[in-house]
Amino acid sequence: MFCTLAAWLITKAGHPFEQPQEYDDPNATISNVLSELRSFGRPVDFPPSKLKAGYGEQACYVLDCLAEEALKYTGFSWKRPAYPTEELEEEEITEDDAELTLNKLEDDVVEEESDNEENFIDLNVLKAQTYRSDMNEPAKQEEILQSTTDAAEWNLEVERVLPQLKVTVRTDNKDWRIHVDQMHQHKDGIESSLKETRGYIDKLHNEISRTLEKINSREKYINNQLEHLVQEYRSAQALLSEAKEKYQEGSGGVTERIRVLSEITEVLERVKQETEEKGSSMTDGAPLVKIKQALTKLKQETIQMDIQIGVMEHTLLQSKLKQKSNMTRDMHATMIPEATVGAY
Repeated sequence: MFCTLAAWLITKAGHPFEQPQEYDDPNATISNVLSELRSFGRPVDFPPSKLKAGYGEQACYVLDCLAEEALKYTGFSWKRPAYPTEELEEEEITEDDAELTLNKLEDDVVEEESDNEENFIDLNVLKAQTYRSDMNEPAKQEEILQSTTDAAEWNLEVERVLPQLKVTVRTDNKDWRIHVDQMHQHKDGIESSLKETRGYIDKLHNEISRTLEKINSREKYINNQLEHLVQEYRSAQALLSEAKEKYQEGSGGVTERIRVLSEITEVLERVKQETEEKGSSMTDGAPLVKIKQALTKLKQETIQMDIQIGVMEHTLLQSKLKQKSNMTRDMHATMIPEATVGAY
């Protein structure tokens, strides 16, 4: 739709441009549209890829520039807007039978409103004058019991003073009559505008309808030409779905086997770790060295204990010998006195 509108606007601007077709290359079409836009002297500071979508800020910019060039070429000029004037309505006041009739007053107000504004009399002023005249001449009014005025002269006088007896009552802008008149004016304006734009809208509708018909025919043609390819694509899709199902089934079994393999691997790692610990404990010489050191220490302590025992035995033997010698000496000492005593 964007390329079709751009081509139509370029043609309206005076440059011949072929309408793009469905099978045309979109890059070439967009490049031609931008070339025509540059030929009008409009700057283009964005890549052509921005226009492939057919919408966005760049697309609106291109259509706006082309529309301006088309309006310049056709000599179109904007006119000043004509605003409707709001006229104030006049509200009629019902009078007594002795005063002017309502129909006559209404007709005179409609016919002579614009011509005799200077002769209007304000209602309040008229009431004040009437009140003063009634207060100044009450006796004369009571004395008039029978009219002596000629009817023809009275009618002539009424026609002469009638323009001065008009009463103008200005209504408020919020009156419903003004709103009704405004509604009628707006309705007339809408109808006149609709008459002008209906032709353009119908023409655009016809062009869009023809374009849609071309698109439908082209789509049918493409569908007929590509029917066998579509069938092949569908069969390939069915095969692909079957392959995906088989792959999912196989991947489920593989996942289960991978889980079992991970468990077995963990058990094997623990067994290897325990085996390594036992092997290292069996081949490790540190305990043997410790045992040898302990035996050496025990031997040294045994030697020291033997020495201490020998020293203790030697000391004990000396003490026994000394005690025995002391006893022997004591015995000899006791035996000598007895011998001497027996000799005497």
